[in-house]
Amino acid sequence: MKTQPAWLSKHLYPFQSKWITVDGHQLHYIDEGQGETILFVHGTPEWSFGWRDLIKGLRNNYRCVAIDLLGFGLSEKPLDGDYSCQAHSKRMEKCIDSLGLKNFHLIANDFGGGISLPYAIQHPQNIKKIMLFNTWMWSLKNDKHYAGPAKVMNTIVGRVMYKYFNAPVNIIMPAAFGNKKHLTKEIHSHYKNALPDAASRVGAYAFAKELMNASDWWEENWNQLEKISGKPFLIFWGMKDSFVPPKELDKWKSKLPTAKVITFEDAGHFVQEEKAEEMVGEILRFLK
Repeated sequence: MKTQPAWLSKHLYPFQSKWITVDGHQLHYIDEGQGETILFVHGTPEWSFGWRDLIKGLRNNYRCVAIDLLGFGLSEKPLDGDYSCQAHSKRMEKCIDSLGLKNFHLIANDFGGGISLPYAIQHPQNIKKIMLFNTWMWSLKNDKHYAGPAKVMNTIVGRVMYKYFNAPVNIIMPAAFGNKKHLTKEIHSHYKNALPDAASRVGAYAFAKELMNASDWWEENWNQLEKISGKPFLIFWGMKDSFVPPKELDKWKSKLPTAKVITFEDAGHFVQEEKAEEMVGEILRFLK
């Protein structure tokens, strides 16, 4: 029987941990509240901890399910795991089937958008409403903003930075906040402790390579977005995000002209960490 680690704050994260076995690996998740289901899909270097304030604000009205992707949070981190975005997406589908999630709402950010939206495209009948923020689902190969850093990450320097200096948590995450005061030492420790050593960071490092490797797959799905473009979409965007910059919001607007868009001028990439209260209010209005 797996248990929560001692470093996990019950005050910040007052949820019961559960585990589900998918493809022989144990994935951690939380399942809080009752009512229509909202499935939360995170990016890097995140895990279900990042959704804590949204779930606290929504679980009185909705069933909130947040799964830690393989290699993240309290899920297993096998050295030989398949950490491609396609593999994450297939495991997510198996989780949805195993947990019996029907006619649910979806919220995703960062890599989570490109991992979860393909499910929605393939199973539109099982998705009601979709909420996204600071995410993408198209090829990044010809965009120097992503291709340049991705090239560095594929070098020995990139591997060392990711695996031994925990660059996504220690360097990228603080730089991605609009207001760094929101990333307190206690909150930051929960991202550090989830990826404590080089062996545990193999999944996070895989995402750095997926920026290019998953691009063709993302583009295929992007070209099929019209299959779900008629569904209600709510898009949040932190306008101080220098990693997935505001120009990307225009791509979503062009494909989803009827989407409701809410921008936060003073928030960065991790909008749920900086604007949770505002997001909860907007989500409740959107879903009702």
